[in-house]
Amino acid sequence: MSFLRNYLNKIKPNFEKDGKLHAFRSLFDGFETFLYVPNITSRNGVHIHDAIDSKRIMSMVVIALMPALLFGMYNVGYQNYMAAGTLASAGFFEIFIYGFLAVLPKILVSYIVGLGIEFAWAQWKGEEIQEGFLVSGILIPMIIPVNCPLWILAIAVAFAVIIGKEIFGGTGMNIFNPALICRAFLFFAYPSMMSGDKVWVADDTIFGLGNTLVDGFSQATPLAEVGLGVNPVDAGTSLCDMICGFIPGSIGETSVIAIALGALLLLITGIASWKTMLSVFVGGALTAALFASTGSTPIPWYEHLVLGGFAFGAVFMATDPVTSARTETGKWIYGFIIGMMAIIIRVMNPGYPEGMMLAILLMNMFAPTIDHFVVERNISKRMKRGGTK
Repeated sequence: MSFLRNYLNKIKPNFEKDGKLHAFRSLFDGFETFLYVPNITSRNGVHIHDAIDSKRIMSMVVIALMPALLFGMYNVGYQNYMAAGTLASAGFFEIFIYGFLAVLPKILVSYIVGLGIEFAWAQWKGEEIQEGFLVSGILIPMIIPVNCPLWILAIAVAFAVIIGKEIFGGTGMNIFNPALICRAFLFFAYPSMMSGDKVWVADDTIFGLGNTLVDGFSQATPLAEVGLGVNPVDAGTSLCDMICGFIPGSIGETSVIAIALGALLLLITGIASWKTMLSVFVGGALTAALFASTGSTPIPWYEHLVLGGFAFGAVFMATDPVTSARTETGKWIYGFIIGMMAIIIRVMNPGYPEGMMLAILLMNMFAPTIDHFVVERNISKRMKRGGTK
């Protein structure tokens, strides 16, 4: 690695002020700081430096997302071959490659459009490239249906980066989760693509894999069946399939096991809050149990936790350190209300079978308020202990 370090040091003057490649300074800086921890130190004041910077944290989150992403790719191929009736004759790698080729364009468009805007924005403002889109860029393709057209995805990503983040000041200043802003834009601007009740099955002759499937075929997801008053188990979907992820749905949201592996990594490294995660599941479980006891939902409470984007949202979206509550007590309140609202939206809004996106965006807006009242309450308690009125 010393060769690479020496090479970067050699070409760095070209990207500094008055260098012939100064127009690409932000691009070079982003690439350099991604590979190496910056060696810049504070000149005045007292600062506490963490062992890793935000780029390393973001990279760890991307790694935690890999199990869900890889399984999602496999499941795309699995659903296609199963719908075509050729699943028994298809091999593991054939199924995976099919899904990989279907999902890869979504990832490329997400990163090319999102990072392109971030690079241009940073260069225009003369600032460093912000690293937040490292995670958003992979989250966005995982929370959309695989049949979302690339041009629509590009528009949504641009909207999320510009309107959802940059106008607030960039990474760390945004009020709402950019990936969910992208999904919300798609949901309201192109509802037929984002209703959450269909899964795409394509003609795999596009990929040259030899088996012709029904072009444009779609089928209801288990969560959509719940919205119609049908228990997916009665329709032939087992609880094991729901947990493992062999069901129709958005690319990265189907496998609870894969999501749990990512959650374990985030908790071990201390990147995500276990309080927020747990409280989302507790809030969702109690609310789902209440509705189930009154007969308002056709499924038991635990099926709500393994269907749709509930588990994915609890692990990777609700725990976003920028848009979630930051006080320890606030994390409990924030997560609990997210879980509660997600189930309420699912059960009481028949036009939208999924509820996690709207629940998290709603609580993104109220997270600062929750923290404010928690801090004020702590201050009041300390003043009372000190005898101050």
